[in-house]
Amino acid sequence: METEGAQPVARRLLFNAPLSWRAGKPIAIGELLRRLTTLSNQLRDLQQEEVDRESFTKVAKELAGPGLLAHKDKGVRAWTASCLVDILRLCAPDAPFTAAQLKDIFTLIVTSVLPALADPSNAYNHQHVYVLQSLAQVKSILLLADIPSSDTLTVHLFSSFFDILSASSKATGGEQLGTNVEYQMTAVLVILVDEAAHLPVEVVDVILAQFLRADPWSLVSGGNKHKRNVPGVAVDEKQSTLLLKELPPAYTMAKTICNSCPEKMARYVSQYFNDVIMDASSSVANGASKSSSHHRRTNNARHASEDEDDQDAHAGPTEEDLKDLNRAHRLLRELWRASPAVLQNVIPQLEAELSAENLQLRLLATETLGDMVAGIGAAGPPAPPFMDPAAYPPPTLDTHFEPLAPPNIFTIPSSPQPFPQAHPAAYHSFLSRKHDKSAAIRAAWTANVGLILSTSAGGIGLGQSDERKLIDDLATMLVDTDERVRVSAIKAIENFSLQDVVNRLGSSGSVDTEGSVLSNLAGRARDRKHAVRSEGIMCLGRIWAMAVGELAAGNEVVVSILGSIPSKLLDTFYVNDLDINLLLDHVLFELLLPLDYPPTKSIKSKMAAAGSPSREGDIHTNGKEGKEATNWDKIRTERILHLIRGLDAKAKKAFFAVQARQVQLANLLQGFLKRCEEYNGGVMDSGEAEINAHLTRLISYFAEMLPDAARASADLWKFVKKHDRRSYQLMRFCIDPSSEYRTVVKAIKELRKRVESALPPGLAGSGGGILETLTPLLYRASLLVYNKSQIPAVVELSRTDEGGLAQTAHEVLKEISTRHPEVFKAHVKELCRLLEEHSPTATNASAASDSGTLDTLKACAAFATRYPQEMPQDRRFLQSLMRYALQGSTATAAKHAVTALLAIPGKREMYAQDLLLKTTEGFTYGGAHFIARLATLSQVVLLAPREADRENDAILDIALKKVFLKARAPATEDSSAEEKPAAWVDDASLGEECHAKLWALKILVNRVRAHTDANSLAETSRPVYQLLNALVAKNGEISKTHDTPLAHRTRFRLAAARLLLKLSATSRAHEELLTAADFNRLAYVAQDSVLAVRASFISKVQKYLGLGRLPHRFYTIVFLQAFEPKQDLRESTVTWIRSRARFLTQKKSSATPVAATTPPAALPVMEALFARLLSVLAHHPDFSESADDLVDFAQYILFYLRSVANEDNLAVIYYVAQRVKQTRDAITPDMSQHLYCLSDLAQAVIRRYEDVHGWSMQVWPGKVGLPSSLFKAFPGHAVAQEIASQSFLPAEVLPKIDALVKATATRPSKRKADHLHPAHAAADNNTTEPAAKKVKSRAADTRKPKPNTTLRLPSRPRRAGNAKAAGAAKPTPRRRRRVNGNGADADGEDDHDGNADNAKASGPSSLVERRRSNRTAATRKVTTYAENSESESEGESEGEEEEVMDGDDADDSHQDDEAKEHDDQQDAAPIRKAEEKPSGVKTDDLIVLLGDDDDDDDELSNPPELDDDHDENGVNGGGSD
Repeated sequence: METEGAQPVARRLLFNAPLSWRAGKPIAIGELLRRLTTLSNQLRDLQQEEVDRESFTKVAKELAGPGLLAHKDKGVRAWTASCLVDILRLCAPDAPFTAAQLKDIFTLIVTSVLPALADPSNAYNHQHVYVLQSLAQVKSILLLADIPSSDTLTVHLFSSFFDILSASSKATGGEQLGTNVEYQMTAVLVILVDEAAHLPVEVVDVILAQFLRADPWSLVSGGNKHKRNVPGVAVDEKQSTLLLKELPPAYTMAKTICNSCPEKMARYVSQYFNDVIMDASSSVANGASKSSSHHRRTNNARHASEDEDDQDAHAGPTEEDLKDLNRAHRLLRELWRASPAVLQNVIPQLEAELSAENLQLRLLATETLGDMVAGIGAAGPPAPPFMDPAAYPPPTLDTHFEPLAPPNIFTIPSSPQPFPQAHPAAYHSFLSRKHDKSAAIRAAWTANVGLILSTSAGGIGLGQSDERKLIDDLATMLVDTDERVRVSAIKAIENFSLQDVVNRLGSSGSVDTEGSVLSNLAGRARDRKHAVRSEGIMCLGRIWAMAVGELAAGNEVVVSILGSIPSKLLDTFYVNDLDINLLLDHVLFELLLPLDYPPTKSIKSKMAAAGSPSREGDIHTNGKEGKEATNWDKIRTERILHLIRGLDAKAKKAFFAVQARQVQLANLLQGFLKRCEEYNGGVMDSGEAEINAHLTRLISYFAEMLPDAARASADLWKFVKKHDRRSYQLMRFCIDPSSEYRTVVKAIKELRKRVESALPPGLAGSGGGILETLTPLLYRASLLVYNKSQIPAVVELSRTDEGGLAQTAHEVLKEISTRHPEVFKAHVKELCRLLEEHSPTATNASAASDSGTLDTLKACAAFATRYPQEMPQDRRFLQSLMRYALQGSTATAAKHAVTALLAIPGKREMYAQDLLLKTTEGFTYGGAHFIARLATLSQVVLLAPREADRENDAILDIALKKVFLKARAPATEDSSAEEKPAAWVDDASLGEECHAKLWALKILVNRVRAHTDANSLAETSRPVYQLLNALVAKNGEISKTHDTPLAHRTRFRLAAARLLLKLSATSRAHEELLTAADFNRLAYVAQDSVLAVRASFISKVQKYLGLGRLPHRFYTIVFLQAFEPKQDLRESTVTWIRSRARFLTQKKSSATPVAATTPPAALPVMEALFARLLSVLAHHPDFSESADDLVDFAQYILFYLRSVANEDNLAVIYYVAQRVKQTRDAITPDMSQHLYCLSDLAQAVIRRYEDVHGWSMQVWPGKVGLPSSLFKAFPGHAVAQEIASQSFLPAEVLPKIDALVKATATRPSKRKADHLHPAHAAADNNTTEPAAKKVKSRAADTRKPKPNTTLRLPSRPRRAGNAKAAGAAKPTPRRRRRVNGNGADADGEDDHDGNADNAKASGPSSLVERRRSNRTAATRKVTTYAENSESESEGESEGEEEEVMDGDDADDSHQDDEAKEHDDQQDAAPIRKAEEKPSGVKTDDLIVLLGDDDDDDDELSNPPELDDDHDENGVNGGGSD
């Protein structure tokens, strides 16, 4: 019994049974296990502070004996280890064992007991776990470090633990490894790392190797021959898919070790990378031996590896070296994600690599640092978000986009701390790589910047300034001089979600904000390099497809940022590049308006959720429309309308032109299919030569629409020879106007499957050549936008204004009625019913005034004109049309109603007489519906001329006496008023009088247009031509007192000019009535002082020329746009000219091939046109022979050369210029000297143009005549010789011409970046505010010129030969006018001075005095089109009157390679805006197709049928505007 205060008595071990045996007399295993169990239980009960250590000295010795440690029974070994760890616990810190015994003990524990933890179902797992817990809690594992040569055991311990955790999460018996086991294992390893004086190199290798379990490359390729051939890095096949939801246990344990011992691990990691990265870097950089890098590795296998490496010591960097280096850098990425603290000493090394001379090292360092900042590990970046452009409902800003690949924890960006704050120096060095001289490094840097932004720096966020800088840098890289960098920048943006695009990229500005990321991205759609263009266009399309939901919802932020994307895309049609057009076809029907939108399943699921029955039987391709089909069509129609609503005017014209192309291509494709059937796979009974020839022409035409014409031609021939009749039928479904939209889509899909199934196995699914060729043709020819299925939805939206789409729906209806009236067949009765419901009455005429009714009327009129037999003929409908014609509140409704009414067969005469009677009887100005009656009269006169002749006197009395010649609203101009009347007002502000007079003019003109008797045409039409020419000559003035309001005069002037064009387009006989002098006056309308006048006039000229309804002399008019102050109008004119020139060249070369050895007998159109242009300029009232004025006129010549000339045709143009000097002026012989002066001027300009461009102009061998209406021969040879030997050009002009031509040809520097577009534009002198032209001093006007904030025209003296004013002895100085930036007079007044006598006496010359503002845009400061100088356009001859002396012009076609040469020269600066060069009209001359159709009835006339010979050229001729 212990006394109070005495020390406690130490407890002794009671166990005294023997555990050792003599040789040959072992203890039975069962007995031995019993004794060990008893011993273990007693030892566990003992505590360290109360034990008598001497009591178990004997037991400790026996336990450390070889009999137990090396016993064959695993249970004996397990209980032995359990007892030993208890003894170590009780004796700590002094173990009662020798060093040798400790080695044997830990050998047992490390090699036998602890590896058995891998099997939790083991019978002795409890003992194994107890051993592990004891080692961790008592830290007796530290004794391992005291054992001599313990590195092998340490390596084995680490390898075993990582093997256990990485092999499988479950044991063979299915029992899961306990969490406590993982925890204790980690604790043991942490203790060793933290407390050990040093760790073997192999241990560091094993620890770091665990991080590469995130590296898919390591999992696939095996591992590094130096670092992976060690225990503990066996790859788990179950992890090879890398679709983990949580971190692997082995990875977690390694991560815990590094984070628990950051300082020590930092040293080990630094040493590791010194050995691996730096030595590998040295090997890559210098090809040095790597043998010294592994001198610390002591095992034989490692030395063997070193010996093998020594053999290749001087062989330079091997493939394995590069793999090691890449693997090490991927390890760095993962270490940053797991334990950034261990990289404190490695980051400076990585930073140093950024400045290495070796490209591969810099590239690796750049990619690694970028990934580290973005929180991207060895597994790589996350999969991009999956965005289905056909998804319904469309995604919104709140939509979460699922990645393309299943989620994987290793690919989730994660950065434990902000890299820029943790390592500012390294981050700054990384940012400096954007200026690296290597494009590959800049490209990699750009990709990393995109990842940093899209991942928010690994989810930890970026500072506002850092994010702003990266966004600006990304914008800069989009305009880098190397295409690889630009492609990388685009691909980086593709990884952004909609939220990132709007919130991050949108913060730098919208698509329209110059220099912003999105603006520079939009610029890539016009990039010179195909790879960049392709990526840029597709990326823009995807962004818009992602944002369409927000755009449709009217999100103002998204609309302002992304709303212009479709306009930017469709604007590229004007580049006329075949590659771009092909890309746009795919973008339009795969992203913007995907074929499968909306998906069927999506609609059905929504209907099911709403409780609507799903009826499969309602969905067919035979015309039955169920509820589902209705939903599909309306939803798709809304997307189409949203797309069109977001387009600007230029892009909208392009979009409508693309749809206009569909009709023509469908006709050609129909002919192609017919010929395919006749070809019959090559087996023909008759007509083989004809069929082959026609197929060849058609295939050649289709092939030239695509970039690789040779391949496309071969593919189409394969398709023809395959002779799959089902494919023919499917293609007919696609182009049949009666096919519903779903029928068209199903036909396209089935055709694709049939083509793919016919491909060889290796090409199946890849598309093959045939499919790649057929797909764009199907997109262009199929009814995918203007489909009959969309008509009801368009009509409904035009009336309900749902979603604010009414205005756009009206535009679409207008286009459909003009271009595709056939799609109304299935809905014509419904349209007619709507017209009946909204027809006007005597008391309510406003019912017909809404735009929806007008569009419906126009659609019916177009349909009735094309398909009169399909129109309903019931009396109720016809009476409603009569009411529209007589009681409608708008003249336009009346016009369309009459067109529809008189198109119905069998009813024309009756209704024409009825309409004439009701409109002429009792007509009074200002009466009820009198303007509608005038419109009705104009259409009846045109469409029923025989009936109208019976009321001819009454019609003329109404049009002339009662309406046109009677002034009712005199001008109220007050010179003292501060505000001058506007020269142009909108239609609503014109007033009834002006509208009535305009319709009266149309009545007179339509009467002439309808006159078919050629013998009496001249006499009948002479008064009308005189009236129209007078209106043009007198500036629209019709009153003898000159009191017509200014706005009315402007409208009359424009109307007269457009009506003269309409008359000339009616027939050849009508066109011949316009004399050369009248033509010149008409041409000068293109230089009207009012922008709206000249824009409308030029548009009408282009429309009729594109339709082929005007002779070639009217091309002269567009070249008077040289001084157009409106930049957009001038540039669009240049683009149009080039497109037409290319088309005319191709048409001529295909129609009249000329042998190569035969000299050309005549001229192509655009080249022959130069003579006409010189004639127009010679009669220009601004012309004078002063040096300054001649320099101005040289700009007209330069404008022509920039639009038409190239190295091949320059000699032809020069020949024409010479030829003009060999004739006299046939219009005004006294002005022949003007022609000679212009001829010398043109020759001088052409010679200098040749020198500046480095061309070599050869003598043109042909001989050609000039138009007899403009030029006539000399009376004798002596006169001709005298003129030829004389120079009419002042000597001081030549230096000025040199400077002018050189300034025009100046180009920006090669390395100018795209974000410097303003400077580029300035270099092009296409600024919005042109410089003012210097005013020459005049005796009659000494005022000083004003600053160039306004535009000023020089006053030009009128020569006595020009201005034939009665009694005028000297030239009369004209008023100077100031013109503002938009082309209107700055003072708001018209030039007409009210002097009637002067106006009458001056004749044609005085007319142009009133139209000078157009030339104020660019005067002394030359407008340069140098970048477009390779206009490479040719044309065909004028034909008929144009060739008076030597017959038709002809020229062999040539291929223009200048655009390609320019690309090569400008390869260093490809970001410049792509030139809008023509690529041929294989896009149907989309530029030509952009015209107006707002005026009249000629759009309703039937186009000529396409016969076999016309098929291949008719479409190409721009058969629609």
